[in-house]
Amino acid sequence: MTTPLSGLRVIEMGTLIAGPFAAKTLADFGADVIKIEPPEGGDPLRTWRTPEGETSVWWHVQSRNKRSLALDLKHPEGQALVRRLAMEADVLIENFRPGTLEGWGLDFETLSRLNPRLIMLRISGYGQTGPMRDQPGFGVIAEAMGGLRHITGEPGRAPIRPAISIGDSLSALHGVIGLLMALYHRDVRGGQGQMVDVALYESVFNMMEGAIPEFDRFGMVREPAGSALPGVAPTNAYPCADGQFVLIAGNGDSIYRRLMALVGRNDLGGAPELASNPGRVKAMTVIDEAIATWTRQRSLVDALQALADAKVPAGRVFTVADMIDHPQFLAREMVREVSLADGSTLRVPGITPKLSATPGQITSMGPDLGQHTTEVLRAAGVSEEDIHRLRESAVIA
Repeated sequence: MTTPLSGLRVIEMGTLIAGPFAAKTLADFGADVIKIEPPEGGDPLRTWRTPEGETSVWWHVQSRNKRSLALDLKHPEGQALVRRLAMEADVLIENFRPGTLEGWGLDFETLSRLNPRLIMLRISGYGQTGPMRDQPGFGVIAEAMGGLRHITGEPGRAPIRPAISIGDSLSALHGVIGLLMALYHRDVRGGQGQMVDVALYESVFNMMEGAIPEFDRFGMVREPAGSALPGVAPTNAYPCADGQFVLIAGNGDSIYRRLMALVGRNDLGGAPELASNPGRVKAMTVIDEAIATWTRQRSLVDALQALADAKVPAGRVFTVADMIDHPQFLAREMVREVSLADGSTLRVPGITPKLSATPGQITSMGPDLGQHTTEVLRAAGVSEEDIHRLRESAVIA
């Protein structure tokens, strides 16, 4: 089956989440991704969170469809090998602290002289410029600096974070967008390669909607609002009789009227001052209490059925246990069962987005450390004698 990025040659020098997630996204759609890892231990993600034996099951998601080249980037001969590979590559991805590649002679200026068509994605905490460029940056810090942590949680309580590395993943996706635009400029517009500079905090900041103009014009600082959405009403999580919560999005004008009829509050549904969102925002507390009074008398299942009958958007809070066998997830192949090298099977996330003519594919799971070292170097023209010598001196594994 044809994949949209078939033939695209990618070198991944990232570790953990942001760089590897970007490379995984390209690999899902056919790019040939060579993942460079340190010979001793490889990418730390190999053992993060929930290892089975010596390998994390997360590894099989983050590194699927990739080839592993175990190579010491700190060794001059290892650096020379990267320059050799970069001469034939389309894309290079890295997420080291700014200045690291420069110290290794692998910076964009050096590599682009060898290969003017090379596109380099550089993901870091604060970007390649500015007074904070040299500071180490992690997702949790970026999420706070970008504004997400301040608005997450309950009013008056300590800020909370989602239990995933959302700042890293958002940066990876911004990086993929930048790479695809750079590839379009190069291959369609006839341009050359370029550097794509992604900062973790900026990727989070880009999700902050109207926060900047709201502050500039009105001095408004967006605050945490629990399960509600500030400035939009009604939309919230409402308690049910069985201790669960139903999420209701009744903020469309006609939807709001149907919702008020359902909960027995036509007085609120027909009030002229509540006919549009600005008026409802002012009365959010009253409206939310009317809805909650209705949901508290019903189980989650009964509430969802009634809301569906009234054509009011609603849903439940899903855990992974709810997702893994859910008909919608299965119909869309968002949970896939794959075979591992040891013959066991593992359920993993499917591929998104869905392309009708050239969909992505899962062709292999996370490789063993250095599984493709010899294969990659042979293809680059490195002799068998040099491969043996480099392995003996621990430059490769």
